[in-house]
This record gives sequence, C-alpha cells and structure tokens, in this order.
Amino acid sequence: MTDPAPAALPSPPYYAVVFTSVRTAGDDGFQETDERLMKLAAEQPGFLGVDAAAGADGLGIVVSYWKDEESIAAWRDHAEHALAREYGREHWYASYALHVAKVERAHRFAT
Repeated sequence: MTDPAPAALPSPPYYAVVFTSVRTAGDDGFQETDERLMKLAAEQPGFLGVDAAAGADGLGIVVSYWKDEESIAAWRDHAEHALAREYGREHWYASYALHVAKVERAHRFAT
C-alpha cells in the first residue's frame, strides 16, 4: 500500500465532482463495486484523478477531477456506473449530495 497523498493534477482549469454521502450499515458488495468503479473511472477519457475519505460514522467524500464537462457527462452516462448508482440509492446510501465545480486555481504543499 502506498502512503496517502492528494491527487496529482494538471494546472487548472479542470472540473471537480464532489460526492458526499452517508452510508447505510453493512457492505452489501459496496467495497468490491467501489474498487471496480474507481478503476473504470480512471480508464475514462478526461479523468484526471480522485481524492477520497471515509469516516467511521459512515460519512464519505469522493472528489473526482475531470478535464471538462463532456467527460463528466460521459462518466455519468456510462452503463456500469449508472447501474451502480441505482443500486447505491437502494442499498448503500442513506443520503448523498453531488456538486460539480470548475477549478480555476490550485495550490499544493508537501514535506
């Protein structure tokens, strides 16, 4: 396992899709599907990277970064992603919010 670090991204502009969720109890295939979708997203044109964090209380935040809005729309419409979203609403999430933002400035710091 590698040490955690923020996604290495190009210079802006690019887009961030912020998915904040509260999970239901139990896994019910979540971990396996999440790993599959992260790999699948990384293969999509326009995908730039992802940052994710999850708390023991069920709150999770995933920020995926994309070249443009067309890339975001293509991922939204991807058949396997659409099936996982539908299943997630029924089984994995008590609630969620999705926000799309254009990143115009970015700064990094590392020791």
